[in-house]
Amino acid sequence: MSLNRIELALYDYIRTHPEERQYWRDKVRARVAEAPDAPAAVARIESELWRYFTERSAVLPALGGNERASRANRISMKNLAEFLARIWTEPKPGKPAPAGPDLTG
Repeated sequence: MSLNRIELALYDYIRTHPEERQYWRDKVRARVAEAPDAPAAVARIESELWRYFTERSAVLPALGGNERASRANRISMKNLAEFLARIWTEPKPGKPAPAGPDLTG
């Protein structure tokens, strides 16, 4: 999985700050648990990551400070959302495979 520069900067910030990491781990787990499916969970996490980035980048040099926040157009955080959901949650069991004809006989 490849993260863009902004996703990577945000992930590095979250990863290196224990309180932020715990906050996002809990948030990601809650969103995955309450969502009807993985794409819905990822979409919600992605939008929350973007809001968080725009809020924090205005004051944090590690995220670009005022310079990046003032010129940043909406950038996808989907890869980061998928990555966090993958590393912080257990995969949901898939649908069982349909029983086919017995060909062992």
